[in-house]
Amino acid sequence: MQAIRAEHLSKSFDGRQVLRDVTFSVEKGEIFGYLGPNGAGKTTTINLFLGLLSPETGTAEVFGADLGSDDEARRRVGVLFENNGFSERQSAYENLRYYAGLYGMDEPEGRIEELLRVIGLSDRSSDAVGTFSTGMKRKLGIARAILHRPDVVFLDEPSSGLDPDAQRMVRDLILSLSEKEGMTVFINSHHLDEVQRICSRVAILAEGKIQAYDSVARLAGAGKESSVWIAFEGGRPSRQTIASLESLSMVLDIQEEGEGIVCRLAEEGSVPDLISALVSGGYRIEEIKKRSADLEEVYLRYVHSVEGRS
Repeated sequence: MQAIRAEHLSKSFDGRQVLRDVTFSVEKGEIFGYLGPNGAGKTTTINLFLGLLSPETGTAEVFGADLGSDDEARRRVGVLFENNGFSERQSAYENLRYYAGLYGMDEPEGRIEELLRVIGLSDRSSDAVGTFSTGMKRKLGIARAILHRPDVVFLDEPSSGLDPDAQRMVRDLILSLSEKEGMTVFINSHHLDEVQRICSRVAILAEGKIQAYDSVARLAGAGKESSVWIAFEGGRPSRQTIASLESLSMVLDIQEEGEGIVCRLAEEGSVPDLISALVSGGYRIEEIKKRSADLEEVYLRYVHSVEGRS
């Protein structure tokens, strides 16, 4: 079942096209990553889903509803923006108690105490939020977004301002929301390693258009065997040896790395051909490793291609 759906979505501001014919969907219970450089239109997309903006063309729906006009559907959604929106003078507990009232929650005390414990702020629950660090406010913002156990939660840069331990806590919490509570999680994030660890699928947005949209496994595994790292007996090969290897038909290019070289190959099936050619040519191989692209490499490739960078 589709929890989130964008179809042919377009939006402009002051004559500048921010989103261009954006189409994708997110399944119920999925953790979905929405990636792109600053200004790509990620937050605008969230605002369209939340009904805070109206699209010029296309539709942005959550569980088939337009949140701009459906109050009941809005109650099923949680959101974390960059601006956490807390009262600085009130305590962490008082802030969450206030939002629980807005959500219409009955007897929310247990839920509030549970979340403060999960995010590691139980001992600061009575302190004014104005005394909190950026990371502490971020954690409290995540607690507020999931306070009412929404079916869908939009998280805009959830790990912003967090130290590595807190990032891991957020990562584990997001996984738990999906696996144990069946919550659909939509993440805007610049932490590509984090996205690769927890998201099942991603969309890469650049220049207002979806440049890639697939499972993390397929995107990060694209060209899984298209490059290999090779160390030769006797140390790093000479420039003459590298030039000779570059002349092989299956080799696209070669980069030096450490005591070896990385050969980028024309096709996934080229690895055995390369090994055969090396052995036939009398090259003595000490070590060879297949290389797979990570999500960061894939992301940068798509973004740089749009920006006209190599």
